[in-house]
Amino acid sequence: MSKGGSDLTLVLDGHEVTISSPDKLFFSERGETKLDLVEFYEAVRGPLLAAMGGRPVLLQRFPEGADGGSFFQKRVPTARPAWLQTAVVSTPNGTTSNALVAADLGHIAWAVNIGCLGFHVWPTAANDQVHADELRIDLDPTPDVSFPMIREAALLVRDFLAELGLAGWPKTTGNRGIHVYLRLEARWDSYQVRAAAVALARELERRRPDLVTAAWWKEERGRRVFIDFNQNAPHKTVFGAWCVRARAGAQVSTPFHWDELDSSFRPDWLTMPVVAERVARDGDPWAGMYERPQSIEPLLALYDLDLANGLMDAPWPPVYPKQPNEPPRVAPSRARKDKSPD
Repeated sequence: MSKGGSDLTLVLDGHEVTISSPDKLFFSERGETKLDLVEFYEAVRGPLLAAMGGRPVLLQRFPEGADGGSFFQKRVPTARPAWLQTAVVSTPNGTTSNALVAADLGHIAWAVNIGCLGFHVWPTAANDQVHADELRIDLDPTPDVSFPMIREAALLVRDFLAELGLAGWPKTTGNRGIHVYLRLEARWDSYQVRAAAVALARELERRRPDLVTAAWWKEERGRRVFIDFNQNAPHKTVFGAWCVRARAGAQVSTPFHWDELDSSFRPDWLTMPVVAERVARDGDPWAGMYERPQSIEPLLALYDLDLANGLMDAPWPPVYPKQPNEPPRVAPSRARKDKSPD
């Protein structure tokens, strides 16, 4: 480590990374700085790179820290270190860009230095973007949905997956929600992984229509937990495990064990110092996930059964081209209005 004026040069995984203004305030609640954030990622290096290492990432930059404005950056700047690894990624409309690859801790620190307070991670490895090797089940907390409802929905997901012989691995989102991940065998593309997520959402809605919904249109959801299957659509990213949210309290998107998810569980308690201590004491709750990649064939069989029973595909986001067997992209209330007589 060496200092030059107000800059600090670190050697991380063999790369020299200059941290400009290391004392710059990033999180106001306890006063954590840019350097504190880099040191947190050093503290959780193993679990962090197990979760996102080798994957393209979309950067959410907060130049003035968590309390300031932000913007998303998919393309890395042309002025960058020669060692920085990138990958060409595509948007739904086919536009390509050169994205950062989370290759090691040096790459993470480089991004933190330019104000990245949010790593949104691709479900594919940079060297195999054809196969999505993660299914991400996003339990979306709409404003009227309480965390106890999210907790109950997460346990419902866990138990349903277990019925199929599958294991889900939970994490907080760093905010109000929960994500449940499955690490997959690299055999399916994102279209197939999304279909598996659609099947799961629909089956859980059939089982607990009072608690969860697969309704894409907000007007149909009511006060229920939405299982956002479209987070698995091609080119979609999800906020990364072990990444710190741009919140004043520096809350972390934290993997945890299912037996922790009781009535006392509070995601907001999982801040940088708390999570660093947890990892030092207990290691990585997701370690077993990487050892046993899984199959989505049981979920794809459910999806095919739904199609055979007359269900169409679920709606896609508007940025995607129209898909085969997709219902009309119009809100149900609008469709009723359009069909009503003059």
